[in-house]
Amino acid sequence: MKQTFKVEGMHCNHCVAHVEEAAKNLNGVEKVKVNLKKGESKIKFDEAVITRAEIEKAITDAGYPASAAQ
Repeated sequence: MKQTFKVEGMHCNHCVAHVEEAAKNLNGVEKVKVNLKKGESKIKFDEAVITRAEIEKAITDAGYPASAAQ
C-alpha cells in the first residue's frame, strides 16, 4: 500500500534525513520519499506487517509530528 503522511516541523535536509531514517528502519516499509516543500512523506508499506499508526508513531517519536493524509 502507498500512503501519504503529513509531516510537521521539517525545516531542512537534515530534518528530511531524520524522517526518512525513522520510516526506513521499520519492518514492512518498502519505500520512503520525503518532500520538504510539501511537508509530506510518501511511504510504500506492507499492511500485513505494519500499520499506518505505527508509521505515524515512529515519525512522530523522531520529533516530527506525522499523520496519514486523507
